[in-house]
Amino acid sequence: MPPSRQSQPEFVALMAMMFAIIAFSIDAMLPALPEIGRALTPEDVNRAQLVVTVFVLGMGVGTFFTGPLSDALGRKPVIYGGFALYIVTAGIAAVATSLEMLLVARFLQGLGAAAPRIVAVAIVRDLYAGRRMAQIMSFVMMVFTLVPAVAPLIGAGMIALAGWRAIFVAFMLFGLVAPIWMALRLEEPLPREMRRPFRMHALTTAAAEIAMNPMVRLSILVQALVFGQMFSMLVSVQPVFDVTFGRAESFPLWFGVVAVIAGSATLLNALLVMRLGMRFLITVALAAQCVLSGAMIAIILAAPPDPLFFALFVIWQTSLFFQVGLTVGNINAMAMEPLGHIAGFASSIIGGLSTVLAVMLAIPVGLMFDGTPLPLATGVFVMGVAALVLMLRLRMIEGRAAARA
Repeated sequence: MPPSRQSQPEFVALMAMMFAIIAFSIDAMLPALPEIGRALTPEDVNRAQLVVTVFVLGMGVGTFFTGPLSDALGRKPVIYGGFALYIVTAGIAAVATSLEMLLVARFLQGLGAAAPRIVAVAIVRDLYAGRRMAQIMSFVMMVFTLVPAVAPLIGAGMIALAGWRAIFVAFMLFGLVAPIWMALRLEEPLPREMRRPFRMHALTTAAAEIAMNPMVRLSILVQALVFGQMFSMLVSVQPVFDVTFGRAESFPLWFGVVAVIAGSATLLNALLVMRLGMRFLITVALAAQCVLSGAMIAIILAAPPDPLFFALFVIWQTSLFFQVGLTVGNINAMAMEPLGHIAGFASSIIGGLSTVLAVMLAIPVGLMFDGTPLPLATGVFVMGVAALVLMLRLRMIEGRAAARA
């Protein structure tokens, strides 16, 4: 059960806000990419999308340390430190005079954001397990998806009022709310007697345990590929709206509509996961996305007229985010399921590996943008097929293990 000062809905809302720092820090930047490109890298405006991927890379690197630190020091102190770094580096980004300076600040901002994002998973694992954990994570993701719906609108509004640098001021304000709320309402969920000293030996031992578990290994790879699909869409979708379809001004509204529709996937998952199981839902969602992404490639090559082309792209974009809502919480819960005794270490290693691998996949997809959605659709399709194959392999291994038991 959640700590006594909180009801379950409040606990879910607070955890969702911890997750939301990532979505807000990414999605609010999307409308600013053209402005940043023109201001800081006019010779190659497509490089501005690195503002998104570098932040995610920093988050991925940070996740290797935040979980173990939270196992040693407690969950709350690590979250406080992460938010402090996030706020300071957002201030540096607000006054950046070059793209390189902005990218360094964004990388460090991602390091700070890793703490609430990863430690929140460990907190949920401290208090719940198995399908119940997956259900709680689904509720968290359901609330969390409201942020992507409004973040581009907030970003566009800030740009209209005070320019793209004002977005970082909004990040600073957002970064103050969650730690204050947590300090007032959440008791430390990890008692002192359950903490593990931060030792490299302990970290390498936990990494070895994860590496020796084939189900966890495969879960990490599947999660990396799903994240890779999502990050590829995030870094490419604004240029597609702008260059391919000439709809840059309406992008925040369309993105919000897509996020709201796709957000219903987490509610659907919460309703179905207890009945059908995590593995079945992941497999079905990945298979459906492979079919839809293959169809999208064929549509792009056929080059239909613009109104139809745009409508089909938005439907496909929605389906991708819908798939993420059906899979990410389940994959993470599935990877964490056998690792409750090292929840902090496990959440760090799983989150770090899957995020860094995903960024490595998404960066070339974004940089290959050629004025059409073809590189994006191709990258998403290839990653989807790979994820489906690995998921089927995972289920086969689990089936054999169950038969031997």
